[in-house]
Amino acid sequence: MYLGRFKQSGFRNLAFLDLEFDPHVNVFLGENAQGKTNLLEAIYFLALSRSHRTSNDREMIAFGQDFASLAGRVHKRQLDLDLRIVISKKGKSAWVNRVEQARLSKYVGHLNAILFSPEDLELVKGAPSLRRRFMDLEFGQINPEYLYFASQYRQLLQQRNNYLKQLARRQASDQVLLGVLTEQVATAASELIWRRYRYLADLNRYAAEAYRAISGQREELRVLYRPSAKEITAADQPAQIKQKLLDRFAEIVDDELRRATTQLGPHRDDLEFQLDGKNAHLFASQGQQRTIALSLKLAEIQLIKQLTGEEPILLLDDVMSELDQNRQAALLDFIHGQTQTFITTTDLDGISQEIVKQPRIFYIHSGQIIEKEEGLNGRRR
Repeated sequence: MYLGRFKQSGFRNLAFLDLEFDPHVNVFLGENAQGKTNLLEAIYFLALSRSHRTSNDREMIAFGQDFASLAGRVHKRQLDLDLRIVISKKGKSAWVNRVEQARLSKYVGHLNAILFSPEDLELVKGAPSLRRRFMDLEFGQINPEYLYFASQYRQLLQQRNNYLKQLARRQASDQVLLGVLTEQVATAASELIWRRYRYLADLNRYAAEAYRAISGQREELRVLYRPSAKEITAADQPAQIKQKLLDRFAEIVDDELRRATTQLGPHRDDLEFQLDGKNAHLFASQGQQRTIALSLKLAEIQLIKQLTGEEPILLLDDVMSELDQNRQAALLDFIHGQTQTFITTTDLDGISQEIVKQPRIFYIHSGQIIEKEEGLNGRRR
């Protein structure tokens, strides 16, 4: 899978674009705050219909514009697709081969993208919300059902929290309605947790393989799911997970009424990374943290390929300079020249010429993008 022609208008500071990308490696060179990250965000949004930087879609519409339009030609092994998504002040609409999609869950998955940014280096020691967002972004694009239940859960959770606040302020007294909302939240939560366990089992295997390769077989990485309802296990089916959640909700109802917020569920779950059985959140060095983060991204490539039969595109936002030669080489080994890769950087010296050969290079300045006619080694394309 690769993204060929790409067009955009009205997205952040980017000027109108109509570009043809290389199926292998594309490098975007420019100083900070010129639009490099905005371009990768636009490509990511075309794939997932959401940003990795903000939950407010309106922020992505350029100042003075009424809407932003993104379009791309996706080439797969068996077929080609035209994708288009429009962000307006009223919401967003998406098309596949000029047919408008009734739901975004029907759109997501036609172009799979993995983004690796400096923020991902905080996955190990950063806040649990980063790891939950990691799961939702990656698993949502490979399974429409996961995307559906994640969206449903967020809506129901908000309704339940709002009602808990009403009860706390004595603006409502009907705990029967609270029970109905709790039942609905537990149903959506159980489906979400069950799917997280399923995908993490495969992700854990691929991440362990990647970590062994990068670290020279020195340590063993494990990725574990830590539900906020500790009674839940990987062996549980959705019905069992739901019942365990309902039992725990019944135990903590007084505490939730006092705090006026939902105290357990997928929105409070976490991931734990272990190295040789020890909690990496507590002792991992900076190098080990970066190796874990890189291993997760490489594992995502393997997982998406397993589930879809296609290599996802890879977006590397200013991270190559953060990776030493060993980690850059590991990245190349896993890509095998099959994964279309987009790299942003302020300096070509931060990219090994031995690793990235004959890329298509674009200069970015003030949102304008111009293609360079020579590759890294100075030979004309």
